[in-house]
Amino acid sequence: MSTTLVLCQVLRWSWRSFASLALGAGQQGRRLVRPPSHVSCRLSSSSNDHMVKSSQQDDCKSYPRQPVTELSVRSFLDMGFTDPQAELLHQTVSKAKGSGAAQQTLSALTALFVLGLNPSSVLKVLEKCPELHHINESKLTQRINHLRKLGLVEGSLQRVVAHYPQILTVPVKRIKFVVLFIREKGLFTVQQVAEILRDSPAIVHEDLDRLEYKFQYVFFRMGVKQAEMVKSKLFRFSLEEVRCRHCFLERRGLYQTPDKKGQTVSENPKLSQILHLDLETYLTDVARATAEEYDTFGKMMEREWQEEVRQERDMGADSDDDYENEDDNEDEHEEEEVGGAKSSYTRKRKS
Repeated sequence: MSTTLVLCQVLRWSWRSFASLALGAGQQGRRLVRPPSHVSCRLSSSSNDHMVKSSQQDDCKSYPRQPVTELSVRSFLDMGFTDPQAELLHQTVSKAKGSGAAQQTLSALTALFVLGLNPSSVLKVLEKCPELHHINESKLTQRINHLRKLGLVEGSLQRVVAHYPQILTVPVKRIKFVVLFIREKGLFTVQQVAEILRDSPAIVHEDLDRLEYKFQYVFFRMGVKQAEMVKSKLFRFSLEEVRCRHCFLERRGLYQTPDKKGQTVSENPKLSQILHLDLETYLTDVARATAEEYDTFGKMMEREWQEEVRQERDMGADSDDDYENEDDNEDEHEEEEVGGAKSSYTRKRKS
């Protein structure tokens, strides 16, 4: 069943629900307005997507919605879900607490259908991210539209939501801040930021200090430019994964940090070769080492990182004491902060 027909059924079901509520409220003696003609199955014409969006907007303006208090199995079947899917959704809504659970679920379903997902995809999205049951339709629509403005075109946007629906739980303000952070700290272009969001949507939940350090590590220590970072989908990988594979090659003499001109004595492996190959292929074709050697190295690196964290905590405590006792250090701190991205990376690396 096409998404257009499914949305058509959702709108018609919502209208029937409104009509039954109106009758139950003692309006039997009054003539109910007939459902608007744009909620008919004529929405399956060639301009269906535009008509669906227009019909939804017109319906909201001309016909005030009444709160839905219950969603039956029949309701979900009318929306295009299969019998097992309808039963599962009905159980989920029935177990939900609060009088507005049914209305919230209907709002989430409507927003996801308007996005262009089919019933099976909608169900998978709600299973991956149950929080969407509790976000109203206007907020979901606002967040979806903002992702479009950032460059996620049709097709890519649907795949991102299906793969990582948690992105719709993030307020627009937070996503704007993360996007600005990536552009300013990493000097990525608008198009590159859109590609990062498409390939690594979980970045919107990542700690920004670690995100900045990961970029600085790959840029300054590995000598990799922004275009290659995006192409190799760097932000899908944790900082620990990147450092471990890179340092293993470096200490085996198989990777050299480029000089100021970007030159090296021997050619370094590409970032995609370092990150995307499975461990066995990476060890055989790139590192030329055994699994035992890599495992031993990984344990050693973990101890080194723990020591770095401990030293950083100690230095932080010392800095607090110095701040309390010596006001004369203020100018020195200001000069250190002005140092820029590379000096910031150096300070972190030393710690």
